[in-house]
Amino acid sequence: MRYVKWVIIGLFWLCVAAFLHYTLPQRDIVRIVNTYEERQELNDWTRIFWSRPDDQSATIINRDVQFIQGVTPEGRPKVYRNEDTSWSWPPYFKFDTANLYTEANDAISTKDTPEWVAITHYGWRNEFLSIFPNAVAIKPVAGPDVRLIPWFNIIVLTLLAALVWAIWVRWRRFRQRRIDPVIEDVEDSLYAAGEAIEERRGRLRRWLDSWKSK
Repeated sequence: MRYVKWVIIGLFWLCVAAFLHYTLPQRDIVRIVNTYEERQELNDWTRIFWSRPDDQSATIINRDVQFIQGVTPEGRPKVYRNEDTSWSWPPYFKFDTANLYTEANDAISTKDTPEWVAITHYGWRNEFLSIFPNAVAIKPVAGPDVRLIPWFNIIVLTLLAALVWAIWVRWRRFRQRRIDPVIEDVEDSLYAAGEAIEERRGRLRRWLDSWKSK
């Protein structure tokens, strides 16, 4: 039973970590090589990985999506979708898809004369499911070796850890004051009841033995 408990706890925190990894912003330093627009089929399996900027997007089965293609300093390809999030989740409140598309086109460069940019995005890239991270901002950087410190993520994770710690401390105090005494009283009552039953069994056994000896 103890192992089942820890498995459930582990799965819970794994889901929390996956949710945060998908939702919190990440930044890649890339060289933009192309932008294009392509019609995408929104099936039931992958619809949750596409934005829902309006009510209509929840019912349509396909739509045109803008994409930004980039290459990392190590030569790895990176492909981002460019969709508004509007007021939906995650709360990036992105309404400037057209502006970002223009910025991406303006930042296109070649291998001989590279222009490096930091693309802020959220989400995952999976070739098998055909899902793409959503770009939310593009910022020019001095070069491919620029160090980017994720201050926003550090602050959010610190506040979240503090909140979890505060809840856990209050729950432990509540359990020690209210729940543990009740459990101890129940255990004491069960133990006393067990002792009384054993004593009655002993009396009954002695009474039967006295009849057998006659």
